[in-house]
Amino acid sequence: MRRAELVTAVVLAALSIYFMWKSAELEIGWIEDEGPGGGAWPFWLAAIMLACCGWTIVNWIRRTTPASDSDLPFMDGYARKMFLLVGGGVTAMVALVHIVGMYGSLLVFLIYYIRFLGQHSWVTTLTIALITPVATFFFFDIAMTMDLPKGYLEPLFLPLYAIFL
Repeated sequence: MRRAELVTAVVLAALSIYFMWKSAELEIGWIEDEGPGGGAWPFWLAAIMLACCGWTIVNWIRRTTPASDSDLPFMDGYARKMFLLVGGGVTAMVALVHIVGMYGSLLVFLIYYIRFLGQHSWVTTLTIALITPVATFFFFDIAMTMDLPKGYLEPLFLPLYAIFL
């Protein structure tokens, strides 16, 4: 655990520095009569992330957190198994986006995750698995007018576009 906490903090700190550098390619300050520049939000978010990583490293050195004072392994057998099951599910979800689109793959993933990994009832599973893609569709495609991939399920969405757009 101790080593994992330090490695994670150092890797995230390096990513923070990279994000700050990339976002500084855009204006990070205040632009007269326009507001914050295009790089302001990612730059300052990465700066806050870097400060948090620095604080994590300080706590690691001082051994003030349970993880920084632990000799336990980072992942036991159960954690490794769950990591592979969830990671495999997410990988399958991303692969399915090209076939059944974002909403179809989200539906399949939620059924897999809630019912089979979480062992919840079918009522809970189907309620969440059906509401989430619909809410996501209305948020992205209708409210924000950002088309997410629909794959072979696109004909199912044409009547909705006719109603809302």
